[in-house]
Amino acid sequence: MSAELAPGETLLVHGGGSGIGTTAIQLARLLDARVAVTAGSAEKLAMCASLGAETLINYREQDFVTEIKAATDGRGANVILDIMGGAYAARNIEAVAINGRIMVIANQSNEPATFDPARLMQKRARYWATTLRARSLAERIAIVRSLEAAVWPWIASGEFRPVIDGRFSFENAADAHSRLESSAHVGKIVLVP
Repeated sequence: MSAELAPGETLLVHGGGSGIGTTAIQLARLLDARVAVTAGSAEKLAMCASLGAETLINYREQDFVTEIKAATDGRGANVILDIMGGAYAARNIEAVAINGRIMVIANQSNEPATFDPARLMQKRARYWATTLRARSLAERIAIVRSLEAAVWPWIASGEFRPVIDGRFSFENAADAHSRLESSAHVGKIVLVP
């Protein structure tokens, strides 16, 4: 919603194998956008491809800036969904298209963002960050209602399905955390009673 992804645009999703990433891939494809992803293993990239990602970038072996430029005939991604934050800031600006949007929703790198604002200005790009936690109750209610109207029909029809890596009982919550911390999971990890 915030990044205003449009049909035909290219979305670059960092962490394509994560719960957020697998959700973003599916929603972007349902919006008729093209999807590129970064992930750190062949297994995660294969899952991303099965969900509709077309450009698969192993960030351990490939440079995502080079790869997204090659996949878009040098234009870059129209929208970048970033969970890495500071460590990727300057490179995201290089990877984004003219008039593109960079949406930062996490800072898993735990690094401050350092980049040249002039480069962002040259691309007339937008760089912003957001989190649901910092929003008011009224804003969160509006977001939920919007998702209910726009996304729920895809869930009901089966066109969108959450990717569940594993289900853990509350008693095994430590195992769920270990799985999450290992970064071996693909999709969401769910705690169940």
